[in-house]
Amino acid sequence: MANPVLQVENLVKRYGDVEAVRGVSFNVEEGEVFGLLGPNGAGKTTTVEILEGLRDPDGGSVSVCGLNPQRDSDALKHEIGAALQSTSLPDKLRVMEALRLFASFYKRGRKPEELLKRFGLEEKRNTFYNQLSGGQKQRLALAMALVNDPKVIFLDEPTAGLDPQVRREIYDVIEELRREKKTILMTTHYIEEAERLCDRVAIVDFGKVIALGTPRELKAHSGGATRIEVRLSKPESNGALSNLEGVADAREVGGTYVLHSTRPPQTIVSLVKHLEAGGNELVSLEIATPSLEDVFIEMTGRRLRD
Repeated sequence: MANPVLQVENLVKRYGDVEAVRGVSFNVEEGEVFGLLGPNGAGKTTTVEILEGLRDPDGGSVSVCGLNPQRDSDALKHEIGAALQSTSLPDKLRVMEALRLFASFYKRGRKPEELLKRFGLEEKRNTFYNQLSGGQKQRLALAMALVNDPKVIFLDEPTAGLDPQVRREIYDVIEELRREKKTILMTTHYIEEAERLCDRVAIVDFGKVIALGTPRELKAHSGGATRIEVRLSKPESNGALSNLEGVADAREVGGTYVLHSTRPPQTIVSLVKHLEAGGNELVSLEIATPSLEDVFIEMTGRRLRD
C-alpha cells in the first residue's frame, strides 16, 4: 500500500512558553480533501506552515510527498501549492503579471491564460491588484496556488472574511479540484465548509486533535441526537435539564442551553412542563440536525467560534 501523501506524527511547536501544537498526528491520502477544523488559535495555521516548510517544528515528524519540508525545501516547492490565510501583492502588479511571475518560479506549470479562464479573471487580466475585490483577490490567490500544477494544495482559511456569494464560488472551485482528485489540506473554522468539502476532518482545539474521521463518522459521535437550543428567562441547572425525557446531554453554552435529544418531540413537551412547574419561561427554541459543532460542544463545552 502506498504511503500517505502527508504524514504528521506527534508534531510539536512552541513559541516561548506557549505550546501552539501539542502532539498532533494525522495522515492524508492521495486525492483526499482533508480539513483541520477548529477555532482561531487552535494551532491549525502553525501546523500547515510547518508542512509548507515555513516554520521548523520543535518535535515530531512530518512528510509531504515523501519529502522533509525543512530539509528538502527546494524540491518541495515544486510539489505543493498554497493559498495563505492572507495574500498580499504589490498594489500596481497586474493580474496576468502576477501569474506569469509565479509561473517563472517553477520547473513545470500551467498556462496563465488557462488559469485566468478557470478562475473567471479574464476580464481582470490587466487590472492592478489593489483594484480587485476581496473575492477576486482570493480567486487570484487560488490561481497562483495552482500555477505549478502541484501534487498537494494547502488552503488556509480559504473563505475567511468573504461574503456568502463569494464563499460559494470558492466552494465550487474546491469541489472541482476534488473531482480532479487533487490532494488538498485546508484549515477552516466554518462548520458547513468542513461538512460540505472534506472527505475527512480533524477537529483541533488548543493544539491537539480531539476527534478525527469523516464528517458522517464524527456526527455519529453524537449518537444521531438532535440539537435543541433554548434560551430561558431564568437560569436552570444543567442537571435538571439532563433529566428531561429523551435528553442524552445538556449543558449551558454562553447563556444558551444546548440539549441533545434522541426523541425531540418528547423532550420539548417535557421541557415545557418542567418550565411551567418551576415558574420559568421559554424565550427562544431552535432545533437542528447534528453537526460537527455538536461534537465540538460535547468534547469541549464551548462553541467552535467562542
